[in-house]
Amino acid sequence: MRRPQPVIPASGQESVWDYPRPPRVEPVRGRVTIRLGGELIADTTDAVRVLETSHPPVYYVPLADFSAGALADAAGSSFCEFKGAARYFDVRGGGEVAERAAWNYPDPSPGFEVLADRVAVYAGPMDECTVDGEVVTPQPGGFYGGWVTANLVGPFKGVPGSMGW
Repeated sequence: MRRPQPVIPASGQESVWDYPRPPRVEPVRGRVTIRLGGELIADTTDAVRVLETSHPPVYYVPLADFSAGALADAAGSSFCEFKGAARYFDVRGGGEVAERAAWNYPDPSPGFEVLADRVAVYAGPMDECTVDGEVVTPQPGGFYGGWVTANLVGPFKGVPGSMGW
């Protein structure tokens, strides 16, 4: 499949097609929050995001910034060619459970060590995820966990027909 035509970013926008491969990790400026079941289950000003070509950023929140009991070990694992072996969590809040809705890399590959004590969450099953007060939109499709903010332009990996990008 041939690469899609990237949208040209306007002033103040980022194109996911300008993100690197292999991915890069960078600090997030501002506050990141996650709500489930009407409860604030994570709140931090110490998040990082992973940027990879064609993907909206994946936000990683320190484990310590999740409410007690918000994360429970879940079955299964996966492997990223860049970050290493991932484990999964069920996310809990306000009496609700989002199964396998979060993951982390407890022993990440070199260059991604900062992710060891951080967790990424799929935005779709949550009530709300925010970046600096903006409610995010989940990355299209059910496989990837990026968060789309208003300053991003694509097209984004995850839309139908994009698996070969």
